[in-house]
Amino acid sequence: MKQALQDKIVEAVVAEIYAAYPQLQEAFGERGRRKTIEDNYHHLHHLETCFELRDYTFFQDYTAWLQRVLTSRGVSTELIIDNFERLSRHMEIETALSKEESTLYQHYLEQAISFLQHQGNSEPHS
Repeated sequence: MKQALQDKIVEAVVAEIYAAYPQLQEAFGERGRRKTIEDNYHHLHHLETCFELRDYTFFQDYTAWLQRVLTSRGVSTELIIDNFERLSRHMEIETALSKEESTLYQHYLEQAISFLQHQGNSEPHS
């Protein structure tokens, strides 16, 4: 995926997240926004590697690690799912991607969302 396309997707997704969750700015400040941008580039790089390898488990392992790290820092699993859903929508509408890229990126994201939802359902509730 070309850098300009990554920039376009990351900028759009992060803007959408902060518009939908304005409390994030208050809770995490500008550093949190920069981390969200950085995280979304990581998401795209892992998706691209997964696509090249044709191996979903690479992205599932990344997703499990990401969930552990982010939830330990106060970011909810629901917000990770929301982020992945937004990325998936952009993969669907992005015309610069091939049909195969778009389809597989969406598939990997949907699988990761399902994994996160299952993880959330298996966590003990207090």
